[in-house]
Amino acid sequence: MRKIIKALVLLGLIGAVVAWLVTAPATVDAARFDGLSGDAEKGGLVFAASGCNSCHAAPDAKGDDKMILTGGLHFASDFGTFIAPNISPSEAGIGDWTVVDLANAMTKGTSPAGKHYYPAFPYTSYKHMTDQDISDLYAFIQTLPKSDVATQPHDVGFPFNIRRSLGGWKILFNPTAYTVKVPDDALLQRGRYLVEGPGHCAECHTPRNALGGFKRDAWLAGGPNPDGPGIIPSIRPNDLGWSQAEIFEYLKTGFTPEFDVVGGSMVSVQENMALLPDEELAAIASYLLALEPK
Repeated sequence: MRKIIKALVLLGLIGAVVAWLVTAPATVDAARFDGLSGDAEKGGLVFAASGCNSCHAAPDAKGDDKMILTGGLHFASDFGTFIAPNISPSEAGIGDWTVVDLANAMTKGTSPAGKHYYPAFPYTSYKHMTDQDISDLYAFIQTLPKSDVATQPHDVGFPFNIRRSLGGWKILFNPTAYTVKVPDDALLQRGRYLVEGPGHCAECHTPRNALGGFKRDAWLAGGPNPDGPGIIPSIRPNDLGWSQAEIFEYLKTGFTPEFDVVGGSMVSVQENMALLPDEELAAIASYLLALEPK
C-alpha cells in the first residue's frame, strides 16, 4: 500500500510539473523584430482595422477624444467583469513597452511581466497579425496623446482569477491556424487576414462554448451580445443575404441595403472600417461571401 501511495504521489508531482511547464506563457522570437522599422502612417490603418479605440478609448468618448486610449470600458461576462486597460503611450499605459512586448501581448496573450492575458483581449484573433503590421501599429501608438489615468483591475473571482490556468485554455481553444480555408486567391486571402486577424470579427459574431472558446463549427454565425440583451447577428452569406456591393457599402457608409443605419457597438467598428482603403473593404466582403453555408 505504501508503494502505491508513493507511486501516486510521484505521478501527481510529475503531472503538476508537466502542467506547469506546458501552461507557461509563450513569447515571440524577439530576433524577428531586429531591423524592422515601423511606419506610423501605415500603422494608422492597422489601428483602424484592429479597432483599438473601440475598446480602449474612454467610455462615451467622441471625436478626437477617441484617440486617447485611456481605457475603462467594462465588459461583463459569465467569468467576471473585464475592464479595458490604458494603452496610451504614457507610464500609466504602455509607454515603456517595446515592440516585442506589443507582439507578445497581441499574438501570444502574454504580458511584459510574463503573465497570461484574459482572452477578453482578442489575441485569439490578433495572433494572425504580421510582424510588420505590429511594428507599424507600435509606431502609430507612439504618436497618440498620453493619458495618466490608471488602469483598473479586472473584477474576476475564483477560479478564473488563476491566470496560469489560461495556459491550458490557450492549448484547448487557441489554435494557430486560420479557421477558414480559402483558395490561392490574393483578394480572399487578404480578406481572411483582415476578418480573422486584426478585424477580429469572430470575437462578437461567433458563439462560444461554456469555457469561452469559439464554436468554430458555427464560425461567424452570430452569438449573444456581449454588451447586454439581444444577439449579434450572423454574417454568413446565407444568413446575411447581402451582395458584395452591399457589404462594401455598409462598411464604407454605415447604411444597410434596407436604408437602416449601423447601431450599437458596431458604430465604432464601422467608423474604423470606413478609414480603410476600398480594396480592403472589397477583400472583407469577398471573404464573407466565400463562406460555405451552415
